[in-house]
Amino acid sequence: MKRIAFPVTHSPIICYAAAVFCIAAALLIASPSISAAKNPAGEAAKLSEVDRAEAAIKDLHSKLKITEAQEGLWSKVSQVMRENAKTMDTLMKARVEKLKTMNAVEDLKSYSEVTDAQAAGLKKFISVFEALYASLAEEQKKSADNLFKAPGQPKAKKK
Repeated sequence: MKRIAFPVTHSPIICYAAAVFCIAAALLIASPSISAAKNPAGEAAKLSEVDRAEAAIKDLHSKLKITEAQEGLWSKVSQVMRENAKTMDTLMKARVEKLKTMNAVEDLKSYSEVTDAQAAGLKKFISVFEALYASLAEEQKKSADNLFKAPGQPKAKKK
């Protein structure tokens, strides 16, 4: 079987898609205990994006220790997370339904729609999260910095 090699010019796109996925995954699985607590039988993969987002919203709120004064900014963050999850749920369900019958071009286009939605969702998230982040106390910022680091990156040191 001949292996298809993508030109080097595609590697930034692949790296970007991987980065977006890692950030989305970090948001949705900020704590391994979310899926374990909700699904002790290991059914985390069966959760919808909306279910995972709700768990992540609750977990992130707790870990960031959102104050009453920050709730207005937090509600904007959580709303964007919910909207992004609904969008991804819709796209992923459509993709799964068509996966067995898609040809290579249709599969690539479907994947492109998913990665475009991830990128657009991330941009929306950043715009509302930036305002919340600016309102955080130093200890909250350190927590946020650690929560959003990709696996393997060094964590911020606590004073």
